[in-house]
Amino acid sequence: MRLALAILFAAALAPGQAKLTPLNETSFPKMVASHKGKILLVDFWATWCVPCRAEMPLLVKLSARLRTRGLDFVTVSADEAGKEGDALKVLMQNAVAEPFYLKRAVDDDKFFNLVDAKWSGEMPAMFIYDRSGKRARSFLGETPMKDVEAAIQKLVP
Repeated sequence: MRLALAILFAAALAPGQAKLTPLNETSFPKMVASHKGKILLVDFWATWCVPCRAEMPLLVKLSARLRTRGLDFVTVSADEAGKEGDALKVLMQNAVAEPFYLKRAVDDDKFFNLVDAKWSGEMPAMFIYDRSGKRARSFLGETPMKDVEAAIQKLVP
């Protein structure tokens, strides 16, 4: 709760400071690699996706509960150019911790295949990476949070 309030307070003090960092076919694997040693939950979402917005607060709570056990949580907005402000507003309303990312693939099909060969871009989409940076589990479409947590629990000590 304190962390959430601190994030909201910081956002209120510094409007316009938060930004979405673009991710493409080259930078996505580097972002995943930067979390080696941790369990990484990557959530692809969009402001137009009602289930994405509904699960955002649940993901924030899950990540807060499991952070001390080695979970890192990253969100990647799949919103179109010009919608970055809307995406930031949703992130701030849900007290999501930075950094924030924005999918900016050169070739969507190549990007989706890079993340998971079975992913065609549907939202929501979540991917769990183990401590070595290897994708351990994918969730495509709406998924009960208990299933996501169960998959993470298998990887955390």
